[in-house]
Amino acid sequence: MARRFNIATALTWFRIAAIPLIVAVFYMPFTWSRPAAAIIFTLAGLTDWLDGYLARRLNLTSQFGAFLDPVADKLMVATVLVLILQAHPRWWIAMLAAIIIGREITISALREWMAELGARSQIAVSGFGKLKTILQMVGLGAMLFLTPIMGIPVYEIGATLLIIAAGLTLWSMFVYIRTAWPRLTETE
Repeated sequence: MARRFNIATALTWFRIAAIPLIVAVFYMPFTWSRPAAAIIFTLAGLTDWLDGYLARRLNLTSQFGAFLDPVADKLMVATVLVLILQAHPRWWIAMLAAIIIGREITISALREWMAELGARSQIAVSGFGKLKTILQMVGLGAMLFLTPIMGIPVYEIGATLLIIAAGLTLWSMFVYIRTAWPRLTETE
């Protein structure tokens, strides 16, 4: 068991600390504000991979880190979804935000409930969940960036990735609920 504070945990804390910075930069009245917010978001998102890698490689895993890591991801994703929706209030963005945030709330509650039953390992993170997170982070970063790069429609590519991520979000939620269904339907 690693100490509560180490380089992996520090990177996770950095992700959380980056959230108000992303928001502040996003709302600055400069043409570079959106790209700068996207770069900060992307750098913070990369620490998600790096902190996990370092924790495993340097044997720095901890229960606190296992708790904090997904919290940091969910806070970043939810915040950026709100920023994008506020900047571009469209029904389909609201639907994507509701799907993604709703799934996170549902699965967090399901994991907590399964943990109380001693069956949390039955709903561990899957490959779909990791792919969903990557697509969300890249898609949201591109949508934050907004500005086309050399004629490449960055926002539209990001939106497409976010739509695919929302599909994976629903699929992974279905898989988790299907796995937990026998416990959910047990009678006492």
